[in-house]
Amino acid sequence: MLSTARSRAAWQVSRRVQLSARRTYAFSANDNQEINDPNKPKEVPNVSKTNELPIESPFTDHALQESTEDAEKKRVMQAPNRTSVWSRSQNPRAKAMSGPRFEQTIMELQPRPEAAISLIHKQPVRWTHKRVVECDGGGGPLGHPRIFINVDKPQVCMCTYCGLPFANEHHRKHLESVDTPYPLEAQGDPAEIPESQRITNEALGQR
Repeated sequence: MLSTARSRAAWQVSRRVQLSARRTYAFSANDNQEINDPNKPKEVPNVSKTNELPIESPFTDHALQESTEDAEKKRVMQAPNRTSVWSRSQNPRAKAMSGPRFEQTIMELQPRPEAAISLIHKQPVRWTHKRVVECDGGGGPLGHPRIFINVDKPQVCMCTYCGLPFANEHHRKHLESVDTPYPLEAQGDPAEIPESQRITNEALGQR
C-alpha cells in the first residue's frame, strides 16, 4: 500500500514537471508572452510626446518634429499601403517597433517600403487570344523562370512567381460583369508595370 502511494506521488510530481516544461516552451523568448494566449495584450502607445518638440539636426535644413498621433499611426501600420500582416510568419510592426528604442524616433523618417502584395493587385490584366501564355517576369536577372499559364477558364489567372494577371479575350464580357482582384484595364497608377518590360533581346538583358 505504501509503495503504491509513493509511486502515485512520484507520478504526480513528474506530471507537474512535464506540464511546467511545456508551459515554459509555449512562451516566446522575445516578449515572455504565451503564444496561444486568447487574451490579447493591451495596446499602449509607444511614441513619446517629446517628438512634438522641434529638435535641430545637422543633417536636415528643418527641425525634426512629428505629431504623436500621426507617428503612432505610422508605427502600427505594416506598410504605407497595408494595415496588417499578410503572412503568418510576419512580426506585426506595432510589436516589432516598440520599447524604449522607438519612443523618441521620428516614424516619418523610418524605412517604410510598400507591400508588394498590395501593389501587384494594381496591375491591369494582360489580355490574350491564346489558351496558354508564358511569363518570365520580364526576363533578365530581375525576372524568373519561364512558366506557362492556362487561361482557357473564365477567370483571371495569376503568375505563381510574380503575380501578373492574365485572361483570355474570349471571357472579357464575363469578367467585366463580376468582381475581379485585378483591374481589367490600365488605371494610370504609378505602380503599374508596362506590358513590355524588356529593353533588350539579350538573354541577360536588363529590364
